[in-house]
Amino acid sequence: MPVRSVLVDTRAEELAQAPDGVEQRLSAIPEVEITRAAPGSAFVVLTHDHALDFLLTSAALQRRDAAYVGLIGSATKRARFARWCRDADGEADIAALVCPMGAQGSRDKRPQVIAAFILAEVIAALTAAQSACAPRAHRARQRAG
Repeated sequence: MPVRSVLVDTRAEELAQAPDGVEQRLSAIPEVEITRAAPGSAFVVLTHDHALDFLLTSAALQRRDAAYVGLIGSATKRARFARWCRDADGEADIAALVCPMGAQGSRDKRPQVIAAFILAEVIAALTAAQSACAPRAHRARQRAG
C-alpha cells in the first residue's frame, strides 16, 4: 500500500512478533509518537489496555489535523470514551473518531476481514485528505509563481 506504517508499542516482546519489514518504535510514552507524527497522519489505536486506548485516541483527536483516528472496539466502547472525554479530557473532537473501525463494510467478525475494512477506511481517509490539500497547494504555487 502507498503508506508508511509505524507500529508503536511499549512492549519489546510484542514488537519482536511483527513481520520483517514493519517499521517499529519501542516507546515508553506512545503519546509522544502521536504528537511527533506529520500533519495528515492516520492513527489506528488498538492496544492491550482500555485506559491506554483512551489516552492515545485523545492525543490523536486533540491534534485536529489527523486524516483518520480509529479506535478498536464497539459502539459501547465509543460511548465510554465519549463519557471519559466529557469528564476527564474535554478537548477531543469525538465526531472525528471512527469507532468501531471496519464496521461499515460487513458484519463479518473474522480479524482478517475487519483488518481489510480498516485498511480500506484508512486509505480512503488519506486519499481524501490528499485530494483536499491538492487544490490549496496548487493555488499557493500559483500565487507564489
